[in-house]
Amino acid sequence: MILSLALAAASSDAGESASLPKGYETWEKSRQKIVSDKKSPYYGIYYIQADRNTLKAYKTGGRYPEGSRFVVTYYGIREEGGKPVQGKKNIIVLMKKERKQQTTGGWLFAGFTPAGKPASIDPARDCYGCHLKEAGTRDLVISTYADFR
Repeated sequence: MILSLALAAASSDAGESASLPKGYETWEKSRQKIVSDKKSPYYGIYYIQADRNTLKAYKTGGRYPEGSRFVVTYYGIREEGGKPVQGKKNIIVLMKKERKQQTTGGWLFAGFTPAGKPASIDPARDCYGCHLKEAGTRDLVISTYADFR
């Protein structure tokens, strides 16, 4: 999934209608997550950021209100001293609760280049399928608030 997002070049419908939220860099940020399995769609190093309103539902594991937003920034992995360290930023992903997004379970998924420009993703193929499979009972949110501790 992440590799297909990072390699995409043209804008998708979701990417054209979405933009990165202003100030998301100041939102509460998770600990660094490292997925070193190159076969995993989540391969890389990433951080999750959630706005203040989203954190309330995130902490309780409940349903997310309309407008809830997560931004995930993915980086490559490079080796340093035999350990994985953060490489170059390769994609930024927005997940925003929007009832009108019927084909993706009520969430808008959009990808952006490291510079914040829309990247081509197919939300149903590249995002929704994994979210449904891994978090269908958690309002499609794969991560948990424990990722922030």
